[in-house]
Amino acid sequence: MKVVTFGEIMLRLATPGYLRFSQSTELSATFGGGEANVAVSLANYGIPVDFVTRLPKNDIGQACMMDLRKYGVNTSHIVWGGERLGIYFLETGAVSRGSKVVYDRAHSAISEIKPGMIDWDKVFDGANWFHWTGITPAISQGAADVCLEAIKKANEKGITVSCDLNYRKNLWKYGKKAGEVMPELVAGTDIVLGNEEDAEMVLGIKPEGVDVTGGHVEAAAYESVSKQIMAKFPRCKKVITTLRGSVNANHNSWSGVLWDGKQLFEAPTYQITHIVDRVGGGDSFMGGLIYGLLTYTGDDQKALNFAVAASCLKHTIYGDYNQVSVDEVEKLMGGDASGRVAR
Repeated sequence: MKVVTFGEIMLRLATPGYLRFSQSTELSATFGGGEANVAVSLANYGIPVDFVTRLPKNDIGQACMMDLRKYGVNTSHIVWGGERLGIYFLETGAVSRGSKVVYDRAHSAISEIKPGMIDWDKVFDGANWFHWTGITPAISQGAADVCLEAIKKANEKGITVSCDLNYRKNLWKYGKKAGEVMPELVAGTDIVLGNEEDAEMVLGIKPEGVDVTGGHVEAAAYESVSKQIMAKFPRCKKVITTLRGSVNANHNSWSGVLWDGKQLFEAPTYQITHIVDRVGGGDSFMGGLIYGLLTYTGDDQKALNFAVAASCLKHTIYGDYNQVSVDEVEKLMGGDASGRVAR
């Protein structure tokens, strides 16, 4: 069993606590990025995982690679080149003030990647699963082309392909819109994850009767969206939707639904009342989902419950990575949310 993820990893520079950019005299440096975050989650759960990207051949790129290896992620298929690692700056919001992200990733190493730079035959040797997100094709035409190259090769080899639609309006800057690029990529995908904004902005599919501003989301409203996605993309076997209700920046409700073409599975809803760090929450869900679908074969309900519980715990952990164990997730799945000291 082996999972492969492909995308950009960045240097994350965050203000301490809840300070604003204008207040802070220091920034905390970590690494993170959608597909890398998924890879770290899977490595924590004991799943062999390769993260594929392009890094600059300098000390920052080397530090990034070493950080991934620290968590047990295989980095042997990373290609080296380009001038810089992308950066994102994070200001964590509180109560009614939302968090802010400022990107500094123009001309990053992976944005200048081209087809042929990665030997996908070699990368996919022994692989069972390939994961990508909508962030990668948003970076540049080259990144979109390489992502399509990987999906086609995975399809050719019979590898399960998953994606997180992950619409980021601030990234689509190279002259194409998400709706022009993403459908061809999604057409080669078996498992699709998204939310109500992703479905509308990326695929032009709009949910009905959904309100996410009041802290409560009606899960059944997403069944129509799932059916539309499957009708538009016949290869798709499962559509999963994360359900986040935002009461304020520190208090979210969190759940998810899974449509398998016949039945809508709904996970329990968690009230996350003291969020430590919500960045990477969706990636932790995807990491949990992939683990669940690979491990609890044929039990979509349990796989979904694992994903939601895993991402619930991620909101208590600083940084992009979800650093939790299978035992911790299954403990929460079992109803133990006490947070008591384990000793």
